[in-house]
Amino acid sequence: MQSRKVFQAVCRLHMWVAVGGMAYLTAGAIAAEAPDNTGNPAQRAAFLAGTSKDCPGCDLRGTRLKRRDLSGADLSGADLTDAVLHAARLTNAKLAHAKLHDANLNKADLKRADLTGADLTEALLYATDLSGAQLDGATLVDAHMQHARLTRARLRNVDLSHADAREAELADCDMSHATLKQANFSNANLSRCVVSGATADRAGFVSARLRNAKLNGTSAIQADFYRADLSGVDLTGGDFRGSRLERADLDGATQTGMKTQGALLVDGTVGQ
Repeated sequence: MQSRKVFQAVCRLHMWVAVGGMAYLTAGAIAAEAPDNTGNPAQRAAFLAGTSKDCPGCDLRGTRLKRRDLSGADLSGADLTDAVLHAARLTNAKLAHAKLHDANLNKADLKRADLTGADLTEALLYATDLSGAQLDGATLVDAHMQHARLTRARLRNVDLSHADAREAELADCDMSHATLKQANFSNANLSRCVVSGATADRAGFVSARLRNAKLNGTSAIQADFYRADLSGVDLTGGDFRGSRLERADLDGATQTGMKTQGALLVDGTVGQ
């Protein structure tokens, strides 16, 4: 009997060791797979000291980089949450998948910068120059983009929900399949932009210029196009039910298959 009890105790001990070891190995494996967002400490120190422009994956939350020349810098995957980059020079910078939540990028120069998949939620982008920038898959929810310049920018599959882009310059940009729900583009220039397949429900385009843009397959339910320039626009298959098109310019626009039930049309009548 005593031998049996000893044997059972040894078995339990072996089981605990095995389970503990597996848990240790699992934790180790998870730690090994987790991305290192702190970056190289020496590299981070050099970046903060201004002796280096590159700091990919670094933790740079809340750093003050106002007017810093970071043209061509590699900051891909860096955490720049709440960072101050007011009037900074970031032309051709690599910021793919960077975290720029609440960052101050007012009047910054981001021409041709790579911001693919970056998080710019609630970022300040007033009068920021993003001409030719790559923002495919980026998140700009609640971003403040008044007077920003995004000429020829790539914004495919971008999320601009609730963004304020009043008087922004977006001519020749590609916003295909973007999410533009309740965004404000009043007085903005979207001439020749590709907005095909986008979702712009309840978005505001009051007095916006969309001349020769492509809005085919776009959902703009209850959107506001009052006095908008939609001349030459491709609206094929667009869903504009309940939207306001009153006094909009639709001269030369392609309206094949366009849904306008309940919409307030150009002549003040309601679509059937």
